[in-house]
Amino acid sequence: MNEKFLKPYNPQETEDRIYKLWEKSGFFNPDNLPERHTKPFSIVLPPPNATGTLHIGGSLMTVIQDIIIRYKRMDGFKTLWLPGTDHAAIATNSKVEKILLKESGQNRYDIGREAFVEKVEKFVAKNRGALKQQISKMGSSLDWSREAFTFDEKRNFAVRTAFKNMYDNGLIYRGNRIINWDPKGQTTISDDEIVYEERDAKLYTFKYSKDFPIAISTTRPETKLGDTAVAVHPSDPRYKKFIDKIYKVNFAGADLEIKIIADDVVDMEFGTGALGVTPSHSQIDAEIAIRHKLPFIQVINEYAKIKLPIPDLEGEKTTVAREKIVDWLKENKLLIKEESIKQNISTAERTGGIIEPLPKLQWFVNVNKPIKDRGGKSLKDLMSDTITSRQIKILPERFEKEYFNWINNLHDWNISRQIWYGHRIPVWYRDNEIYVGINEPEGAGWEQDSDTLDTWFSSGLWTFSTLGWPEKTKDLETYHPTDVLETGYDILFFWVARMILMSEFLLGEIPFKTVYLHGLVRNEKGEKLSKSLGDNVDPVSITDKYGTDALRMALIVGVGPGSDSRLSNDKLKAYKNFANKIWNITRFILSQ
Repeated sequence: MNEKFLKPYNPQETEDRIYKLWEKSGFFNPDNLPERHTKPFSIVLPPPNATGTLHIGGSLMTVIQDIIIRYKRMDGFKTLWLPGTDHAAIATNSKVEKILLKESGQNRYDIGREAFVEKVEKFVAKNRGALKQQISKMGSSLDWSREAFTFDEKRNFAVRTAFKNMYDNGLIYRGNRIINWDPKGQTTISDDEIVYEERDAKLYTFKYSKDFPIAISTTRPETKLGDTAVAVHPSDPRYKKFIDKIYKVNFAGADLEIKIIADDVVDMEFGTGALGVTPSHSQIDAEIAIRHKLPFIQVINEYAKIKLPIPDLEGEKTTVAREKIVDWLKENKLLIKEESIKQNISTAERTGGIIEPLPKLQWFVNVNKPIKDRGGKSLKDLMSDTITSRQIKILPERFEKEYFNWINNLHDWNISRQIWYGHRIPVWYRDNEIYVGINEPEGAGWEQDSDTLDTWFSSGLWTFSTLGWPEKTKDLETYHPTDVLETGYDILFFWVARMILMSEFLLGEIPFKTVYLHGLVRNEKGEKLSKSLGDNVDPVSITDKYGTDALRMALIVGVGPGSDSRLSNDKLKAYKNFANKIWNITRFILSQ
């Protein structure tokens, strides 16, 4: 009997050696499988962000997918499990800027675009290598010969092709609309990248002036410097006689014309039953303003400071301006009530900055426009139809309701970002000319749009760009649509829906047949895993201590689709002991 069996099981001496033997066999690559493996089965690995190391949720994802792919491989399928990493534009940009600030006290503007992007690329290259090692350490039977990156040249070509195709079909447009602006990150972000935090706030009820007939309530008096109307419900008897009247007021130094308008969106029972309309700083108010043809007055700039040329307020931060306006209301005996309330504040997921709704010229994907080549259906229709027709199944099924709820409330997708790392928008300007193309325009004087694309635009192409699209490759023909998309339920809207959108429009087919959603991995108390709470959240250090098999077992045993799970040291120890028992059984058999 081999001497190694005389000692307790040591995962480190066994796992790496076995993984190398697996790789050497070549069977992770479907091209090398025996001829009897004819029916294709494919999964693309949701690409982990190149911002750092593999997190514990990423480990769960790889384990579930590895189980599926190994089962199908043993069952005689021609299995492709395709790996890759995501450049994660906004997350990576934010991470490197924080590192730069910590190391040198500089920001990206101090060193310039070229130097900053160079730093980001070095950071990403280092992390991509580390991620590959960590994913392999989990025992993942991926075909590394087909490894992809959302920001390599092949994917860049696919992104430019997709953009031009959608632009030519009128689905991408440039418009001045209310967007979510992150003053801290100095970029727009999508609705899905907003984190709501409950904070203490004050609700102020007041009148614009002594002779103004209606009181309004708001937590942000500073935005009222840009009000152009007060909306009331058309059936509200209190305010009917004021509808269509215009009042000229001086509000804290701002000369305003406030029109009383009737709109069904107003809730008569909430507050005073009247809504101060601030078109430039609220999506709802902007929609009201468009319906009633109201002017837009921008009060706040990109640095969350007052933009209007009002003495004592211009250039002040919004919080300071708020205090000054409340003082003005009190001095002029216009403040009726001040209440302490709890309020959900919109913050940026990556920077923590408080979001300011601002009007800006941006690029958008039109999700409501009828598409001639798709029978007059819109992108929203295409996303809905794939699920209602059961072409795509979502597991667990309870998430279908959330999926449809998200689609029903979906606005046009803002795809431009004011960051430097990412796919540059393939649009060039020269005087009054605009050129949209896959390649740069010929001739002098053209300047490319400085914005980059939302990272979900490129990752939305992942199931088919990794297989060679826009070229008609053998891989694309063989393995698309993919069979299963396995991912966390927390990115159902970020990613899954956008993959369906992109594939349905660009290829005219579904990107995958089944969506399998896993839950979050929590600590033994059911709390979100956190280093600050003393949780060991690094999969590599866990595998070093307990072994990969122990971690894999601890992550998946007894865990159903879409359900959160708990990970504890006791659980890891138990499965390390289980692996050792199998080792002892082997030793016993060999000793007979």
